[in-house]
Amino acid sequence: MENNLNRDSEQSHPFSYTQENLRQIAQDILIFAKKHGADACETHVSDGSGQNVTVRQGAVETIEYTRDKGLSVTVYIGQRRGNASSSDFSPKAIQETVSAALSIARHTAEDPYAGLADADLLATAFPDLDLYHPWSLPIEEAIELARQCEATALATDPRIINSEGASIAIGASQFVYANSLGFCGGFPLTRHSASCAVIAGEHGSMQRDYWYSVARSARDLEAIDEIGTKAGLRSLARLGAKKIATCEVPVLFEAPVASSLIGCFVRAVSGASLYRKSSFLLDSIGKQVFPANIQLSELPHLAKGLASCTFDDEGVATQARKVVENGIVQGYFLGSYTARKLGLRSTGNAGGNHNLVLENDAPLAFDALLKQMGRGLLVTELLGHGVNLVTGDYSQGAAGLWVEQGEIRYPVEEITIAGNLNTMLRGIIGVGNDVNVRGSRQCGSLLIERMTVAGH
Repeated sequence: MENNLNRDSEQSHPFSYTQENLRQIAQDILIFAKKHGADACETHVSDGSGQNVTVRQGAVETIEYTRDKGLSVTVYIGQRRGNASSSDFSPKAIQETVSAALSIARHTAEDPYAGLADADLLATAFPDLDLYHPWSLPIEEAIELARQCEATALATDPRIINSEGASIAIGASQFVYANSLGFCGGFPLTRHSASCAVIAGEHGSMQRDYWYSVARSARDLEAIDEIGTKAGLRSLARLGAKKIATCEVPVLFEAPVASSLIGCFVRAVSGASLYRKSSFLLDSIGKQVFPANIQLSELPHLAKGLASCTFDDEGVATQARKVVENGIVQGYFLGSYTARKLGLRSTGNAGGNHNLVLENDAPLAFDALLKQMGRGLLVTELLGHGVNLVTGDYSQGAAGLWVEQGEIRYPVEEITIAGNLNTMLRGIIGVGNDVNVRGSRQCGSLLIERMTVAGH
């Protein structure tokens, strides 16, 4: 069979509207809002399509096609704000949506921090970031790719006894953001993925694990057979899991879960947490939060990046910056509203962070990290939610592998790992070169000097 992961081509009709259509709708919204009493207005108009196929035990389980469109309108009357949204693009529905937003604004209390982004921060340059790679994949071929992925996983070992299925998902979307300061920008983008989850069984015990790949272009997805093999091997690695006694040991977060630690940091230094004083990292700019050899960069203009954008959700220009330099915090993640609450300016992060990349001076291969750890826990899965951003206290259910003398000995389960994020972030003593790019935060495996592992 032809390897369709190596073929990008135009879909026949990926969108219901043209970019010009969306821009015209946005301009109509702004004109109508101003005519009917808005002092300022902003709008987001989007259109998208998708295809998802799931196969289980070789049989087609689901086939989904999606066509989505939507618009949101925010109006300001003085310092009063109103918002409304609709999935109907007819002129009558658009006018009713704007009227609803205006009605809400008239009955809302004034907020001195409300308003559009500062005009001098709006983007004026719009480089092509190579984010649009439509994948024309007939449904029959998508089914065969999913079957191939699952079959590879099931063939990994006789102990792979069942499957939760394999999926191939294709997505394309486009948007336009415009406001009454004269800003209007938008572009198309794609996001495709392949995934597989299987169950291993031995001596009456069953364990499940999975693997997936996501990219802007189908060409950049991991090979289908590789995804299936990894899903199978990860499930096998969990067979024979043991319980362990409570101890304090080094903990190595495998790359796919290590990015969650960066996520905790981002939430702690984001505007909403800071102005509400619900963060353990209040007033942290200029303070040491990571070891001195850690750098955390925000790179919003990476070609094909999963979180790349030339402007944020308010039209503010994004720019590359060091969020953490030599372990010291250099900046927060702010939109216009939260920035004003803090007496600062937007950092172009309305809607979230853009391509965070964590690095250190000497990244290590995964085996070298195990050797450095010596004896401890390799975490491969986190369970539940146990992070208190106010205090930094961290307590999460986990599953993983026990390591002795730098080598994996056996799987472990029914454990909880605990610590405090202040200590954990400063206690990063090793960074892997096994960077896993599957989202907006990129880092290799992270070795934490010491945590409590609660067992029996």
